[in-house]
Amino acid sequence: MARPSPLRSFFARSNDDLVKIIGMAVLVALVSSAAVSVTSVMLKPYQDANRAAEQQARMDKMLDTLPGMRDLMMETGVDTLETRLVNLDDGSFSDAEDPAAFDLEAALQDPEASIALPADVDIAGIKRRANQSPIYLLQKDGDLKLIVLPVYGAGYQSTLRAALAIEADLVTIAALAIIEQGDTPGFGARIEEPEWLAQWPGKKIADETGTIRIELVRGEASTPYEVDGISGATYTSNGVTNLLHFWLGDMGFGPFLTRLRQEGL
Repeated sequence: MARPSPLRSFFARSNDDLVKIIGMAVLVALVSSAAVSVTSVMLKPYQDANRAAEQQARMDKMLDTLPGMRDLMMETGVDTLETRLVNLDDGSFSDAEDPAAFDLEAALQDPEASIALPADVDIAGIKRRANQSPIYLLQKDGDLKLIVLPVYGAGYQSTLRAALAIEADLVTIAALAIIEQGDTPGFGARIEEPEWLAQWPGKKIADETGTIRIELVRGEASTPYEVDGISGATYTSNGVTNLLHFWLGDMGFGPFLTRLRQEGL
């Protein structure tokens, strides 16, 4: 008489048998694990495509808020944009899972997520500064090409919001994009004009000692650190200079830029 196989003997056990219960649980777990693994391998191309589409959507959304940045990316051949959240006090990267979800206005309303600025350091006239800020890293073939810093401060009649793009040397300005302003039409509002914005590429934010030097000046610029001011719009011109000095300084992105020079990405 043929001897029954171990598998048949196992299935012939009573459903109340402890050995069968444990064995079935292990068998189901193994089959499920194998099914998940096979499914994961089969779906990986689709997952990669969806991830790439999501990254592209985020890039498009960000670029749509930064006038001129899309053209700049095309000019420099940038193929990757990464949003990171920076801890402004020490310049370190935050471990936030979704930096793009950072809400500046909510942070400014939260005493634990922002700080009040003493008048002597608040040269940008913003009163409070969030503890964190998003920054944008633009890369080509894995190499850092541009860093885009969101900056803002008081103008003459409004808050001026801009994006400052800096080249990989962390000194040379690639572009300044004005995102929002409400200053006087025909005067301060001219900071949005392409002819004026065209002065910024190639300017230097700091000298060899690291001192922030970029500024708007009356008359014609004569050094790599100067940009022509807006005629008849002294308050707006000063506002741009002040917000750049604040955000590039110790209370803004200064610690981050210093850390980047020392440690890299």
